[in-house]
Amino acid sequence: MKIIIAGAGDVGTHLAKLLSREKQDIILMDEKEENLIPLSNNFDLLTVTASPTSISNLKEAGVGQADLFIAVMPDESRNMTACMLARNLGAQKTVARIDNYEYLLPRNKEFFQKLGVDSLIYPEMLAAKEIVLSMRMSWVRQWWEVCGGALIMVGTKMREKAQILNIPLSELGGPNTPYHVVAIKRGNETIIPRGEDRIKLHDIVYFTTTRKYIPYIREIAGKEDYPDVRRVMIMGGSRIAVRTAQYVPDYMQLKIIEKDLNRCNRLTELLDDRTLIINGDGRDMDLLVEEGIKNTDAFVALTGNSETNILACLAAKRIGISKTVAEVENNDYIGMAESLDIGSIINKKLITASHIYQMMLDADVSNVKSLTFANADVAEFTVKEGSRITKYPIKDMGLPKGATIGGLIRQGEGILVTGNTMILPGDHVVVFCLGTIMIKKIEKFFN
Repeated sequence: MKIIIAGAGDVGTHLAKLLSREKQDIILMDEKEENLIPLSNNFDLLTVTASPTSISNLKEAGVGQADLFIAVMPDESRNMTACMLARNLGAQKTVARIDNYEYLLPRNKEFFQKLGVDSLIYPEMLAAKEIVLSMRMSWVRQWWEVCGGALIMVGTKMREKAQILNIPLSELGGPNTPYHVVAIKRGNETIIPRGEDRIKLHDIVYFTTTRKYIPYIREIAGKEDYPDVRRVMIMGGSRIAVRTAQYVPDYMQLKIIEKDLNRCNRLTELLDDRTLIINGDGRDMDLLVEEGIKNTDAFVALTGNSETNILACLAAKRIGISKTVAEVENNDYIGMAESLDIGSIINKKLITASHIYQMMLDADVSNVKSLTFANADVAEFTVKEGSRITKYPIKDMGLPKGATIGGLIRQGEGILVTGNTMILPGDHVVVFCLGTIMIKKIEKFFN
């Protein structure tokens, strides 16, 4: 595929690096040459110093032959303009990063498609939804629902009370086991486990299960004493914080601490009375104690500074808060944040790149999710009539090492698979892979 990415910021750079590993024909455009220099010599892609909103520059970049044009510049209006121009100049499909929730309303989809913008990505909204999902249960690091919750993925860290430590998975599992261990993060290593693998202390373990067995997963993970989240404190009044406040369930009480007074006034206009806005510096521990942090169930750090967010969550952990969430946009800090055991990590680049990546796949893929802590991805495939995956039981399928089927949804019902399971046309199948390159290898089974 020929893919043009407009904007060498955080999202564009991450996406370009990701796609260049797959030997795609990648062109990265940006007006500032200094944004492109670190990439041009180290990755298999072409960099172009040019304006993505210039017709002549787009033509010179070969936009007329582009299979996919992705505009992820900081300015929403420029992204929309670039996509409109690209589509009218011959690009097959366009994607624009936006900041306006109104654009995503179903009634506006056809309008933007007529203008030449096929898909819209709102990173702050995607991040906020991820935060709310991870906050619902204090013992969960990552939570993902497939087909409205028919099948659920849960990531949680193993502590001393876990009942499943140091036992071969083949002895834990059986035809009636109500869960499937699909990935294990151990130190810097990610494992797609087999029967002889064992779960060890401090592993982050990813399970697939159905909703009724979530309490059982909580029990065997030794997390029954973790409190339910009802009182939440957010540090930083960013756009992600606003969206998070709008998405939290009604039963949660929310406080946002923001040091900029003008921003506090704006937050008061944007949010309803359920959310208490406090003007102050969230790094001031005396202020946090005064505002009741010791009685808080979850602490979420959403300032624009990754280091500040990590340190704030670390401080919250040390005073006894079991659930903390940090926005960490610097990819180099994610491993450090995990080693400090600060809780859930939110990274807009990874979330946004996962959503864009699924648009490149030939198979019918309705969702791709990156496991933040692990070098692994989850893809939800819809099975086509006559596809290879329907020909044999899973055990005889010859899936590549580094991939496993976590479960499927058939006629709305979540089903955990065994080696003897036959996959049928119309099933929604959840596949775990070591990295996005593996997804491309798995894709051929569903075509």
